[in-house]
Amino acid sequence: MEITRVGTKASGKGPADWFTGMVRVDMLFDSPDPARVVGASVTFEPGARTAWHTHPLGQTLVVASGSGRAQRWGGPIEEIRPGDVIWFAPGEKHWHGAGPTTAMSHFAIQEKLEGKAVEWMEHVSDAQYGV
Repeated sequence: MEITRVGTKASGKGPADWFTGMVRVDMLFDSPDPARVVGASVTFEPGARTAWHTHPLGQTLVVASGSGRAQRWGGPIEEIRPGDVIWFAPGEKHWHGAGPTTAMSHFAIQEKLEGKAVEWMEHVSDAQYGV
């Protein structure tokens, strides 16, 4: 058994290459081999969002607080709220983030394939975001 105590891992600012707006990323876990699962708590200030991206083995989001938006490529923008669980299939191009006036936090859980859990792409434009 291993316990990672709260506060032992520093919070980080979401990199501008991967996010628009103010985003805080708190890495929760990165399982040792042979496990592949990684998890983070991500907090988006109003209007903040990820860039378009995919996950080789899919991604699960669990919304913890606030309200936000998520969209898969070619689909409608969906409103997401606390308690919602969102599944993106392997390779499904998508983005997620806060609503325009409300912050949103979620837990993000995904697995690594050959050491990689995400493929980052272009930023979500304001028009795509819906402002």
